[in-house]
Amino acid sequence: MNLPFDDNKLSALMDDQGADVVLATSKENVRYLLGGYQFFFFAHKDAIGVSRYQPIVGLPKGAPDKAFYIGNIMEGWQQEVEPLWVPEKRNNQWHTDQAGKDAADFIRRLGHEKGTVAVEKCFLPADSYEALQEELPDAKFIDAVYLLEELRAVKQPHELTLLKEASEVIVECMLDVMKSTAPGTTMYEVADEMKKLETQRGLDFEYCLTCTGPSYNRAPSNATWDEGNILSLDSGGNKQGYLGDLCRMAVLGEPTPLMEDLLGEIQAVQTAARAVVRPGVTGQEIYEAALKEQAKCEHDDQMVFLAHGMGIIQHEAPHLTSSGVVPYPATYETRGLEPGMVVSIETDMKNPEVGFVKLEDTVVVTEDGSVGYGDEGRGWNRGGA
Repeated sequence: MNLPFDDNKLSALMDDQGADVVLATSKENVRYLLGGYQFFFFAHKDAIGVSRYQPIVGLPKGAPDKAFYIGNIMEGWQQEVEPLWVPEKRNNQWHTDQAGKDAADFIRRLGHEKGTVAVEKCFLPADSYEALQEELPDAKFIDAVYLLEELRAVKQPHELTLLKEASEVIVECMLDVMKSTAPGTTMYEVADEMKKLETQRGLDFEYCLTCTGPSYNRAPSNATWDEGNILSLDSGGNKQGYLGDLCRMAVLGEPTPLMEDLLGEIQAVQTAARAVVRPGVTGQEIYEAALKEQAKCEHDDQMVFLAHGMGIIQHEAPHLTSSGVVPYPATYETRGLEPGMVVSIETDMKNPEVGFVKLEDTVVVTEDGSVGYGDEGRGWNRGGA
């Protein structure tokens, strides 16, 4: 079978967890396991009637020829033009409890009604979970979130292509907005322009954090970008599900010596962290390199460094630290990275005179080192129409 994922790796991960069947229920993992398929009708909203859309991909260990898919009754239309690789399909779902009952029926037919079923607990509605438990009273249920994260950790070439395109488009849009924005433009207007440009260039827009100095507030607002002030744009948009997430800086006019110093310090920390990224390097080593450089900086007490995995979602595997702003176990703190893994490296600074200064880069582990995606505009970009 021509599968969009590594079934041998999945089987090994399931062995480690003692799982007989894994049920993927998050939009991201369903799309990943189906090779990019996403039912267009529910691409932006889940709710309908008195319940919600709940697709499920079921994968028995080592038997992709017995995999199953549970979807909505309308999905047959799309599957006529976009056939799924999954052998068994049941498109009859309108309620999430029914999705759970259907999944249980498939699991019984596979002979695993007393087995161990891995489910995405934080992406499974309560009534779906209750239906599974009621229908399979002798089954054991464990969490599948980390298992499926690990499955996605190493990106295939077509995934890297989408990540590269998303990253480059986001930076292009940032630079265009920075150059064309007139003095007095609000942060609401800047974020709206980013959304328009990203959408026009083929991305699904997700967010734009905006900040104009000397404030630290990054929510779009009525604050205006005025002469002599900085602008920070931190935006995310995805290409067929793969996320670009980068941050670039601009100033309306010429940067002051202090502005040059602040961004220079951030660039030095970013460079130090990026320089050690290669196969076999650990999260701990990346942090050590960054924090060693940060300690040399005049404004080190104003700086925060963070590195995290990237791909379909922000902060996915590889997880490099357990002390970042988003909490999770640091599975790659002392475990080496592999070619095809993608990390976001970011350093920010809150300076009372200038405001919020930040760079965020996307870095891919290659066979002999690393490469950055969307590396344009990492200095002070001059703004103003």
